Amino acid sequence: MASAAAEDPAALYDTIRACRICRDAPVGPPLPVTPNPVLALSGTARLLIAGQAPGNLADRSTTPFNDPSGVRLRDWLGLSPEVFYDSARVAILPMGFCFPGTDPMGGDRPPRIECRAAWHDRAMAAMPQIELILAIGQHAQRFHIASGAGRSLTETVTNWRTILAEGGRFAPVLPLPHPSWRNSGWLKRHPWFGEELLPELRRRVGELV
Repeated sequence: MASAAAEDPAALYDTIRACRICRDAPVGPPLPVTPNPVLALSGTARLLIAGQAPGNLADRSTTPFNDPSGVRLRDWLGLSPEVFYDSARVAILPMGFCFPGTDPMGGDRPPRIECRAAWHDRAMAAMPQIELILAIGQHAQRFHIASGAGRSLTETVTNWRTILAEGGRFAPVLPLPHPSWRNSGWLKRHPWFGEELLPELRRRVGELV
């Protein structure tokens, strides 16, 4: 039996861009900045990047990963900016669509939970062609990994082969740490990430993109 037609990603994108739930009907304190949803939906991309939430620079430019973390992520993937930002080939769906503001220590606050409840099932249903999800950080991993994420990011990423093989809630999932330069120490302590995971990541991305 044929499934119902998927929601049009372009129309859904426009609807999400107009979302103001975290300001007008928030769970807890309202968003401390002006809402500016940053994402890239696609009806053709087979690769989905599921991140945490846009940073300050992404919020200012309405361009996801428009910061040093994005430079490192594109290096991990082996993609040029032209390909990375081609929504026909790469979809981007962070767990929180708007910059969440900064915490007292100067870091970014966690992604807003309103986005996931309101939009993520609809967004994934609108992109049934996705074949691989790159789950960056624990918030994305908890949502997309069918069996659940590990107790820590290290445990989850270390178990990447099993997670990739078991599939996911919507498509196979490859868990990644956040490409922030704050995680440079983590990368040095876990050389297998560059030696084993990155080659497989680039191979799969190359096949899909």
